[in-house]
Parts: sequence; structure tokens; C-alpha cells
Amino acid sequence: MQILVETSTWIDYFKSGVKSKGLDTLIDENLIATNDIILAELIPFLKIKRQNRVIELLNDVVKLPLQIDWKEVIQFQVKCLKSGINGIGIPDLIIVQNAKQNNSAIYSLDKHFIMLQKIISVKSY
Repeated sequence: MQILVETSTWIDYFKSGVKSKGLDTLIDENLIATNDIILAELIPFLKIKRQNRVIELLNDVVKLPLQIDWKEVIQFQVKCLKSGINGIGIPDLIIVQNAKQNNSAIYSLDKHFIMLQKIISVKSY
């Protein structure tokens, strides 16, 4: 099973690695994955910082194909609102959908994904 490493985890990993220390093991075991949304959130900052080698490495990570089912994204948002969870962005809902479609877990330090795990059956670390 691939583990979709979400943007907040990568940012912590690049900065200090304190919270995302388990990511090294997942990398060594070749279990990590990414997608175009996560890369779109990471790569612009890395380009500004001229982190070309990091960009190359991220582009070599298994990339889960995005097949957005907008009806399901809307259903996820309805579940969030009914559960009193406001402020979940569409990109986060698409990332959850992408993980579910590919039977992947999500590795995230973002509180939104922890909340989403409670109402949408997606595994997370």
C-alpha cells in the first residue's frame, strides 16, 4: 500500500523533520506517494529557493493519478458541514478522495486531515 504524503508533512520534513520523523522509514521502504495537487503546493516555493535537486526527487516519487469525482467531493463537503467541520478546502477533499481511490493512507500533520478521518473512511498517519 502506498502512503500519500501530504504537503504539511513534506514541509516539516524539509524544515526540521521533528514531527515527520517516521517519513524516513517510509521513504526507505519505498511506500510513499504524491499527486499533482501536493506537488503544485510544494514546487513553487522550492523553485524560488532553487531547490532543484529536491524537486527532481519529488518528481521521482510515485504519483497517484488524479481522477476527480466532483459529486463525491461535494458529498464529502456536505458530510463535513453536517458534522460541524467548516473550512476544509477543496484541495484537501480531493487529496482524501485520491487516497481512497488508490487504497492509500494519508500521512499528514494538518489538523484538517485528522478531522476528515473521523467522518470519511480514510486511513491516516
